[in-house]
Amino acid sequence: MIELNVFKQRLGEKEDAFPLLTLDEFFNGNLEEDSIAPNQWGYGRPPLAELWGALRRVAGMPEVAWVGVALHCDTAITKEGGTEVLHLVGDTIVVCTAMAADELEAAVNCEWLCSDGVIPSEAERYCLRLPPVPPGYRCLEIVWD
Repeated sequence: MIELNVFKQRLGEKEDAFPLLTLDEFFNGNLEEDSIAPNQWGYGRPPLAELWGALRRVAGMPEVAWVGVALHCDTAITKEGGTEVLHLVGDTIVVCTAMAADELEAAVNCEWLCSDGVIPSEAERYCLRLPPVPPGYRCLEIVWD
């Protein structure tokens, strides 16, 4: 997961937005199964490790430029025993792709993810540090709820 000090540094760039995280920044070392799609965890959504693996496979597809995790407004830094702790809460998966929404939905197997599908993204409006979008590509989001 992203280190707290790195996250805080990125937060300082704009008060009303969270940084878009890479897959590794969100999933690596994250053991909080309900940190993304919590309403589907325990009701069919695969474990984080499997979700991460599936998204890495999508990120490696030739028609995908990058994949990131947009954070939910419940993401917070709290104090626990005098120590600051970052609690990441994922909202959607942003995919920069040349694929159509239905192609991405099939490629990622939204049914298996217990996802509500793929929609056009507006991540540039609410995410910090969005990577460049190459010509011919656009951002789509895998959503839950």
